[in-house]
Amino acid sequence: MSGPAVQDLDRAITADAERVRTVYAARRGGHRYGWDQPGHLFIMQELERRLLRMFGRHGILPLGGRRVLEIGCGSGHFLRELVKWGADPARVVGIDLLEDRLAEARRMTPPPVRLEAANAAETGFADGSFDLVLQMTVFTSILSADVRQRVAAEMRRVLAPGGSVVWYDFRIKNPRNSDVRAVGRAEIRKLFPGATIDFEAATLAPPLARRLAPRAWWLCESLDLLPFLRTHYLALIRPPAGDHAVQEAVHG
Repeated sequence: MSGPAVQDLDRAITADAERVRTVYAARRGGHRYGWDQPGHLFIMQELERRLLRMFGRHGILPLGGRRVLEIGCGSGHFLRELVKWGADPARVVGIDLLEDRLAEARRMTPPPVRLEAANAAETGFADGSFDLVLQMTVFTSILSADVRQRVAAEMRRVLAPGGSVVWYDFRIKNPRNSDVRAVGRAEIRKLFPGATIDFEAATLAPPLARRLAPRAWWLCESLDLLPFLRTHYLALIRPPAGDHAVQEAVHG
């Protein structure tokens, strides 16, 4: 990549990070994500079941010896879930742009878990540092196609040979929210060229879950059986064996 192109990408990364900080600062205080909210509880329990089934299907369990990174870890929910499922806290790392989210994560997450303020486009970790890299609704908040490509390349760079990327994000456009952009299968394949990808639709449409779960949990379970009512992709991504060497050549 030439000098001007690198400078343009650096500016795009900085601008996108500032936009995300501004957007999330304006969103604080939403009670819909409280654990006393049946809709949120249904969504998260369904996701937990799907994640564990996927991990089991691909031989990722037990997690004990795996080095794990979550980009955009927020308040650390999934980091704590990984520890609950058997990951060694000393081998788990989370990064996020937002200091207040990291402060919340530090308050609630086991101390051996490493939490750092960092941009997912430039993590600073060595090549091949992690066996498992997670992104949970990060990419839909990145509106720049170039920055998305850079973040995906960084995830591939820090992933050890034979490692896996866990992807969970919106696959359906939210017409009420211009701050996010859905990511479809074709784009995910482009972000991780040559990878073996296990896709599944996940998460009953949140407006439905929030409306129905307080009154008819059983109806949420029934509707969740219909893939077209699920708004996210959950995917396990395994880049090709030579991808790590390619990334070293690109970034070297």
